[in-house]
Parts: sequence; structure tokens; C-alpha cells
Amino acid sequence: MTLLDSLRSANSVIAAELRPPRAELDSSEGMDAWIDMYHAVKSLTRQDVAVFLTDSAVGTEEEHNLRHLVTNLGRDAPRDHVVPFLTTKHSLDFCLGYAEQAWQDGFPALVVLGGDKSVGRPRCVNHAWELRREIRAREPRLNLGGWANPYGDASHQVDYLSDEAFTAEFYLTQIVSHLDVAPVERFVNEARRRGLDHLPGMFGVFYYRSANPKTLGVLSQFLPVPVEPLAAEFAAGATPIEVCARTLRAMMDIGARHFYISNLPLLSAASTLNAILERVGALA
Repeated sequence: MTLLDSLRSANSVIAAELRPPRAELDSSEGMDAWIDMYHAVKSLTRQDVAVFLTDSAVGTEEEHNLRHLVTNLGRDAPRDHVVPFLTTKHSLDFCLGYAEQAWQDGFPALVVLGGDKSVGRPRCVNHAWELRREIRAREPRLNLGGWANPYGDASHQVDYLSDEAFTAEFYLTQIVSHLDVAPVERFVNEARRRGLDHLPGMFGVFYYRSANPKTLGVLSQFLPVPVEPLAAEFAAGATPIEVCARTLRAMMDIGARHFYISNLPLLSAASTLNAILERVGALA
């Protein structure tokens, strides 16, 4: 089953988002980091968990995720369970070539995002949908994923997703939290009211490892972090697994069905995910 098949089925889909090693690591550090990455990908896909691989997630240059996967992972992980990200923060020729390579190497899906405008190199196009349109013309067999922000105006976000120009079969959302549910619920309800069931969405959930103020401050530059209530939960004794599970349960309760979890520790990605899901079950 491809990711799109799973998203269109009756079952919920839980995926993991992993960040490739930074490009500036020296050869020894880079090799160690990629070994950890391969083990995480293998352990997750062995459990039928889809894995998303980011592309310059926080403005720093990351290694070419596709090249490393194909060269070093080989066929140890099913390609239909691995979904690379591609941002517009490359040349247009690179992006189109990347999409062609993804299909030729057996990856059936690609998530195409704009990328943060405030850091890193400029975008090759103004909007991600423009790049998805170019990719669709060049490689129409790829399943493309887009992006939505459930903390934006719900009606405007659903307008965007409903537009033919969106050019995608599924979408991912900004990171959400059980500490700020109301906007997400408005988004879910608006999408349901407007009949958007044909376009499945995956809601982002962040695995916060602590409430370190410096770390949360940095994260707040890239995603909506409920800093004070999050710090209060950790201060009250909540563990990272419990905090993550609370968000998954809260989102399930308002009707969200599919999720991707960011920031899982590479060395224990699969076991950590299993612990989170067990905790979600206990909260049901």
C-alpha cells in the first residue's frame, strides 16, 4: 500500500518526520549521523510507519536526502513508505530534476513545500503550488503533497486546499497542540463542511523533549509553540511521551485522523513512537 492508499483507507495513518544530517558536518560526523538515520528509517518502515524526510527544515542546509537514501539504504526499506520533502529553496532545474529522480528511484510520493522565507536561500517560485504545477507537468505519476496551516483563517485555508491550482493528492499541516485546540477544530469542521474528504490531511505533532526556554524560543521561530502552558505541563511532571500523546488524543477527539510526528530521537524512533501510541490508547 502506498501512503496515498493508506490515507484513503478507513484506518488512521501515523508517520514520522525525520531531519537528515546537516550538510556542514565533517565526513566522520556525517557518516555517523547517516548511520543513525538509516537505522531509524529501517526500524520505522519495518512497522509499516511512513517516514517523511525534511529538506532544509529550519533554514540550515541539509544533506541531499534522496541521494543518500538510494546510495546507502538500498532496498532495505520499502520506497512506498519513504516520502521526501522538497522545498522551493533550490533552483527550478534542481527541483524538477529531483522530482524526476524520486520517481525513477521508486519513490511514489513527494511533499512539495515553500520553505521559510526568512532564512536560507530565496525561493525559486513565489508559492509551492507553482512548483507542484511544474512537477506535475514534468512527472505526472508522482503523488504530490502540499501544506496547510490550521491556525490560519479556516475558510481561507480550505479555499486554498479546494482550488484546482493546489495540485496535490494530500496535504500536511503546521504543528498542532492540545494546548491550542480551538483553531484546529474550526479548520477540521470547515474542511468537513466543504466536502474536502477526497483530499486527506496529516496533522503535524511535535515531540517536545523538554521545556527548555532557549530551545522553545528557537522553535517558536519556525512553528507555533505554546511556551507557557507547555512549560507548565512539564513542571507538573508530564513526560515527553505523555505530552505528545495528549496532542494526538485531543486531535483525534475533534476528528483528525492522520498524523506525522516530528523530532523523534533517531536512536529510539520506533520504540518512542510505540510508547506514544500506547499512551494514546490509555487516554481513550
